[in-house]
Amino acid sequence: MERLKIVVLDFGSQYAHLIAKRFRMMGYYSEIALPSAPLETFKNAKGIVLSGGPSSIYDENAPEFNSEILKLDIPILGLCYGHYVVQSAYNGKAEKAAVGEFGFAEFNIKPDAVCPLFDGIQSPQQVWMSHQDAVVQPGDGFETVGSTKDCEFAALQNLSKKRFSLQFHCEVKDTPCGNKILENFALFCGMEKNWDQDTVLSHITDSIKAQAQDKNILLFLSGGVDSTVAFALLNKAVGQERVLGLHIDNGFMRMNESKKVEQAYKKHGFSNFIVEDASVSFLKAVENLTDPQKKRMAIGENFISVRNEVVSKLNLDESKWLLAQGTLYPDIIESGGTKNSNVIKTHHNRVDGIQKLIEKGLIIEPLRDLYKDEVRSIGKKLGLEDELVMRHPFPGPGLSINVLCSDGTMQEKDSAEYQKAQKEISEITLDMFCPKCSEGLVKYVLPVKSVGVQGDFRTYRFPAVISFEKNDGGFYHLPKKWEKLEEASSKITNSASFINRAIIRLWQNPAAADNDLTLQKGYCVKQRLDQTRAADDIVLTALHKSGWYSRIFQHLTINLPYASSAERCSLVLRPLCSEDVMTARFAQLPQELLMKITAEISRLSFVDAIFFDITNKPPATFGWE
Repeated sequence: MERLKIVVLDFGSQYAHLIAKRFRMMGYYSEIALPSAPLETFKNAKGIVLSGGPSSIYDENAPEFNSEILKLDIPILGLCYGHYVVQSAYNGKAEKAAVGEFGFAEFNIKPDAVCPLFDGIQSPQQVWMSHQDAVVQPGDGFETVGSTKDCEFAALQNLSKKRFSLQFHCEVKDTPCGNKILENFALFCGMEKNWDQDTVLSHITDSIKAQAQDKNILLFLSGGVDSTVAFALLNKAVGQERVLGLHIDNGFMRMNESKKVEQAYKKHGFSNFIVEDASVSFLKAVENLTDPQKKRMAIGENFISVRNEVVSKLNLDESKWLLAQGTLYPDIIESGGTKNSNVIKTHHNRVDGIQKLIEKGLIIEPLRDLYKDEVRSIGKKLGLEDELVMRHPFPGPGLSINVLCSDGTMQEKDSAEYQKAQKEISEITLDMFCPKCSEGLVKYVLPVKSVGVQGDFRTYRFPAVISFEKNDGGFYHLPKKWEKLEEASSKITNSASFINRAIIRLWQNPAAADNDLTLQKGYCVKQRLDQTRAADDIVLTALHKSGWYSRIFQHLTINLPYASSAERCSLVLRPLCSEDVMTARFAQLPQELLMKITAEISRLSFVDAIFFDITNKPPATFGWE
């Protein structure tokens, strides 16, 4: 007998699988399907959710949708892009919004509204928005049950047809009432709990056995949470004697990282792994590259080359071995790995060489349908220590993607966009700060670009700098309320077309005037990696000592080729709080701790400026590349 389910139609949203995951975490079985799926897909469906996506409903290349689905007599909930699909199907209209919303918004439930989705939910509520389009005319028979300041039709329903649609993303943690909304929908659908973690673990191990059959498995073992849990799962499923972990020291590791990884594995009892020093070949692979996509692809392809060299050196019979990776679902969707998704950044485990092996059935990815918090839970269930499963994420490309590269010049297109970004920041009024803070307020734009994600699309834009009154020693005043800085960040990124981040200046070398700092020629070389390692180690040591390491999801130290000379750099501190990687808030560290870290980094001989990234995701990604 097939399990009753809620089906999520994936229109290419960064969050589509997150919707299904939320239902599963609450105990309701959920599956993903294409919007063009035939009606037999919904044979045992009690409800359907239409996800968001990167397209506009009025685009010629909008995702194919089987409109017969809307004729089914089961509840349907549309989210973001799905909001437009539902309304358009009933003669409503969606078009480009006068004001896009990215990040937090205050959602108000209509006082006289009776909506099953909002049972037990008070008004107003914080919700998470990521949209550039909006419904301007509701569909026939729909009533407005909620709105925000910039979105009149944020929540609509037609109870007689069992249809609901929301502009905001209730599936992300940054909508605190989101789980309650989804549970209310499940209850409205008549779902009963039929899914738990033991079932997930059993399903994964059975899948590994079925795919591996009688073959052995070679796993890329970065030492991060994902590959470590994948390693433990493979060992459990087929036994240590059939699994070999390959940890490649690519020269992009944190301070003494490879040695620490080796010690942690041995301490746990893993003995079926080897360490390969391939730092020279990886540095060669990224030599003189400046484009972040090309860097990631070069690194991914070199992993395959090193794997082939190791296979040859160990005389392994390739016909008897499969390759495994700790790929998570966010890696796949950010690489454009579902039918309707947009490429945000190409992950090293989704380059052409890997894709060809996947097509041949030679890759095992036991975590490919999971998110980070689920992986950690499974790791703990498998008996892995916190030292292994609660480490901050550290992807295969390591620090290489934290070192931004430039040939020291701007292309004509970038230069024109840089001028437009400067004009935009000059016209944005930041009136949320107190008069004393506002007196020394300075706004400008750095001449470097970083990756972001807005409305499920990849962006590649400039960061805006907010700077306050200068104190002694090159340090800058920091407003006491992080909430005001977060508000300023959201206002900047929501108002600008050429800016996707906001950062604050914490310190600048007193010997360097503002016009002394310019875009420099800088590539991913050992010198810049060592600079990044030194500063990163200062931050991580301080986070451990203060107890803050376990309170944040990840910290990144970004090295910018923006300095007074090519041998020097500027650094951006990027600590983040997140549960599932798909959304995040910058970590609001105690300011005393932050300034202590800043003071220690400022004493490094190669640093010209230190900044702090105050951008959430979206509109920014975790890293800058």
